[in-house]
Amino acid sequence: MSVRTDSSAPHRAGFACFVGRPNAGKSTLTNALVGTKVAITSNRPQTTRHTVRGIVHRPDAQLVLVDTPGLHKPRTLLGERLNDVVRTTWAEVDVIGFCLPADQKIGPGDRYIATELAGIKKTPKVAIVTKTDLVDSKALAAQLLAIDQLGKELGIEWAEIIPVSAVGDKQVSLLADLLVPLLPESPALYPEGDLTDEPEQVMVAELIREAALEGVRDELPHSIAVVVEEMLPRTDRPADKPLLDIHANVYIERPSQKGIIIGPKGKRLKEVGTKSRQHIEALLGTPVFLDLHVKVAKDWQRDPKQLRKLGF
Repeated sequence: MSVRTDSSAPHRAGFACFVGRPNAGKSTLTNALVGTKVAITSNRPQTTRHTVRGIVHRPDAQLVLVDTPGLHKPRTLLGERLNDVVRTTWAEVDVIGFCLPADQKIGPGDRYIATELAGIKKTPKVAIVTKTDLVDSKALAAQLLAIDQLGKELGIEWAEIIPVSAVGDKQVSLLADLLVPLLPESPALYPEGDLTDEPEQVMVAELIREAALEGVRDELPHSIAVVVEEMLPRTDRPADKPLLDIHANVYIERPSQKGIIIGPKGKRLKEVGTKSRQHIEALLGTPVFLDLHVKVAKDWQRDPKQLRKLGF
């Protein structure tokens, strides 16, 4: 028996963004909702730099997820640019999901964001308690109360407060059910098959950057930028055996960081290549030859010219 959706209900479509301090589970949640890996996830804070849009297609609605960088007190020019990106995004979306991890008490970072949110009056706000698989029901109840209290203190009226665990897939589809009614009535904004509107080169760069970050010591997260120089189909291949050549540069800030990325006898860089190639092939649906080079762009985070060159 086929399930008939109520055709009298209007179709809705719009933009939602998840905010929260770095590492609050925003990207993981985006991926769980879309069902495909689109946003870069790493267990290092501060890895999402691009506004990656994941698209959730439903018969009654289309939810476009905008994944903003974590908002934080800026220390560098890059930090300030990232915060500007966040604020601009907030003003343009239809609903904001504020992610707060269940396993951490509300801290100054959360309060800083909530205070900023309180200033954005028109946009509906949903408080999302992430990582609920890490706590027991008593701790979860305490966190829900604390969030309710935070809203009262700052004059934020939460449209919903909802606990989720993207890892255990708990209540993720319920979250979509709650976000949809907050969207405006509208036809679909993107074609059915689209999962993200990021240009492929940007996504490929993100996947390489994610692989380069994994297992690297804590001092590197901000110092890595990846630029895909070119993506070209190999010309001499038969139609049924295509190969895509991807040439990319991994930029770091200081020569001393080169060894960390490359590893003894190039072992680390090789692992980065293998790992990111698998994700890229899954994303693009074609075999890939990946050519990776590590280059030094001295203090690129503080240099406006280099920031522009690296896509910021």
